[in-house]
Amino acid sequence: MISITTTQIDAWIVAFAYPLVRILAFIAAAPLWSTAGIPRRTRVILGLCVTIALVPALPTMPAVAPGSLTGLWILAQQMLIGIGMGFAARIVFSAVDMAGEFIGAQMGLGFATAYDPLSSSQTPVISEFLSLIGLLLFLSLNGHLIYIATLAQSFYAIPVSANPLGAASWLNLVELGSKIFSAGLLLALPVVIALMITNIALAVLTRAAPQLNIFALGFPLTLTGGFVALAISMNYLAVPLQALYEFALSAMLGFVVMPTQ
Repeated sequence: MISITTTQIDAWIVAFAYPLVRILAFIAAAPLWSTAGIPRRTRVILGLCVTIALVPALPTMPAVAPGSLTGLWILAQQMLIGIGMGFAARIVFSAVDMAGEFIGAQMGLGFATAYDPLSSSQTPVISEFLSLIGLLLFLSLNGHLIYIATLAQSFYAIPVSANPLGAASWLNLVELGSKIFSAGLLLALPVVIALMITNIALAVLTRAAPQLNIFALGFPLTLTGGFVALAISMNYLAVPLQALYEFALSAMLGFVVMPTQ
């Protein structure tokens, strides 16, 4: 006669529930999978499939009752870790959007916006173009598979336990916001400098020949120069974006669990 104890049932639930919560929270917050174009049911099915595939390779989960206070605390902590990892992965795409904002403002296309159904908001066309390029490059590098590999590694780097995360973990996550502006400016710098030189040349030309209509002449030149500089910089965009992807993947594992007192 086969007998199953309550301890065994709790161990089976814990071995599947805690990884599932972290993975679902990551999918809900990470780029590529958190867009409105992917139905929620698809995300849940994806989380279940990834969890089933990863559970046999994960370390042993803590022996706690999932319905106890300690079990619920661990469950909430796994949700926060998954959301934090998703926000860390979003840094790259936010930096690309910020670069598009800088370039569009310098080109005079800051007013040119289009409705983005994935984010359900009005997005500048240059920012939308660069974000699509960054997403396609990420997929060409098998970024979706790297996400899954990083999730599996996170259970070793950030083990499931009742110990709370250190304060430095959340501080590092907040400080990653500065990376959005610095990396966005770095990506937009070649085009911004080219447009700045164009504007200085137009200013000198206007000073030398005041009878010229600067508004009729400046906007087409700025627009054309911006597109030319953007087209040239596209050949060198892969290297900084790949460095940003690697930085985001390392930031996903930047959570530190406090040691047991």
